[in-house]
Amino acid sequence: MEKIKLVARVLDKSSVTVVDTRFGPAKFAFAVIEDETGRVRLNLWRDQADIVNVGNVVEVVNAFARSFRGQIELNVGKSGRIIVKKRAGRV
Repeated sequence: MEKIKLVARVLDKSSVTVVDTRFGPAKFAFAVIEDETGRVRLNLWRDQADIVNVGNVVEVVNAFARSFRGQIELNVGKSGRIIVKKRAGRV
């Protein structure tokens, strides 16, 4: 599934690690996000790993879904973006 757009709350986030990719080292983390339809894992690469935090409301634009180890995951590539709409602790 491609060209996914949604607004969701960040429920959980892993710690940021550095992984070796075919393009060189990259920061990686994942977040569990939730909207009215359910929960899904959102993979966070490079700068995305720094801008998303627990409690944020994020808009995910032009994401794509893939199955990995039997679980659906969202990814945001070069043509997509993650916009923090509301930061944790702010009204």
